[in-house]
Amino acid sequence: MPPASDEVDRIVDAWSRERPDLDFAPLQVLSRVGRLSKHLERARRAAFDAAGLEPWEFDVLSALRRAGSPSQLSPKALLQQTLVSSGTMTNRIDRLVQRSLVERRADPGDGRGILVVMTRLGRERVDGAIRLLLDEEAALLAGLSPADQERLAGLLRQLSLGFDGAPEVEAPET
Repeated sequence: MPPASDEVDRIVDAWSRERPDLDFAPLQVLSRVGRLSKHLERARRAAFDAAGLEPWEFDVLSALRRAGSPSQLSPKALLQQTLVSSGTMTNRIDRLVQRSLVERRADPGDGRGILVVMTRLGRERVDGAIRLLLDEEAALLAGLSPADQERLAGLLRQLSLGFDGAPEVEAPET
């Protein structure tokens, strides 16, 4: 029984007929990654909407949550984890403070420094969002066995290692 075909197969077949001189192997992989990325973005949006968070809010709050108790980091540490500019981070912290999701506190170890500390509401929101996100992502991967998921994760890790440390293009602030 031949494997099922998808839209990418149809696109590649059509291109191959029109341009048999080209190798469409990259399109076989990366078009599927792009299409899956769109499904992942929809799943992320659904999870974050249900938790009452914007994606960027989740990014900052999850960095604080992963820091462990008492869920606090310096703005510089948040910059390093979220890969945004200093001005963008300042704006994000301001907006999170306005929403009572984080507080600014003096850094007891540095008289001039501040720490960004997640509030109880911020913790509730990020914990709810990660639970919903994992459910959404598990649903996306339901067609693969655990072994296939592990194999795919390994291949994607191998591919992404070449990009780690490369400069990221920051999305405009909305």
